[in-house]
Amino acid sequence: MNFDKYISKFLKYCEIEKNYSVQTIRAYNIALKQFQTYFIEEYDTKPDIKLLETDDLRPFLGYLHDRGNSKSSIRLKVSAIKSFFKYAKRTGITKTNPANNISTPKNEKILPSFMQQNEISNMIDSISSDDFQTLQLKSLIEIIYSCGLRISEALNIKLSDINFRDKIIKVTGKGNKQRLIPIGNEAIKILQTYIELRNKNHTTISNNTLFLDKNGNNLKYQYTYRKIKQLMSQFTNAPKKSPHVLRHSFATHLMDNGADINSVSEMLGHSSLSSTQIYTHVSIERLKEAYKKAHPKA
Repeated sequence: MNFDKYISKFLKYCEIEKNYSVQTIRAYNIALKQFQTYFIEEYDTKPDIKLLETDDLRPFLGYLHDRGNSKSSIRLKVSAIKSFFKYAKRTGITKTNPANNISTPKNEKILPSFMQQNEISNMIDSISSDDFQTLQLKSLIEIIYSCGLRISEALNIKLSDINFRDKIIKVTGKGNKQRLIPIGNEAIKILQTYIELRNKNHTTISNNTLFLDKNGNNLKYQYTYRKIKQLMSQFTNAPKKSPHVLRHSFATHLMDNGADINSVSEMLGHSSLSSTQIYTHVSIERLKEAYKKAHPKA
């Protein structure tokens, strides 16, 4: 059986037994055909799956790199190769798995976008009108930044979730997991003013959700995303502009000012510290930049 037929059998296995998505199967097919092309170019013959060794596979990574593939693309193609040969050994096509010792390239670390502390202060201070929608936007921005919330978490807050006496808010995150987060004094002041106006505007509404539109319905994600993005574009040159940048800014500013990573992780609702460690990298990069700019021997 030639290499193409083994690929077809493997892809059918992925579809029927592993229930992989159409996109994954297509990506695996492209990767395996690309490996075959590499092998023909390198050895002037089609690969014989039963004779392949690790040293035949390893140069494929360099081949992909030389053709401009990103690390994430190479990771996917290596994953396809490893899955293919794991299947081949498990089904008895090969006696060994030559891809077993092929290491997968690490993902590129993309540092999150964030705003400077003065940029956020200037942005919030610029919202001066006391009409309902403007005050609502200010309250929403303040609570996302003050508590490090996802926009979906902020929009689902109930009035009963806020404990003004103890300055604590109960947040329901991913997987319906709940966590308690402290609220800053500035956020409390703005929220109290907003809630007072909210209750005046919606005297006949029984909806307990904190953020409501003018008709008393839950505020829509698309509307708030657009409003916050528009406002942010006036105050920051951060590469990305979205409500999530406020959450990144919350974590970055806490880490910059010496907060314990475990506490930051808990407030963000991360399931593991590895998700929070990216903000350590952000802080280190900022220290490097400050050093380069200020030190005469940098």
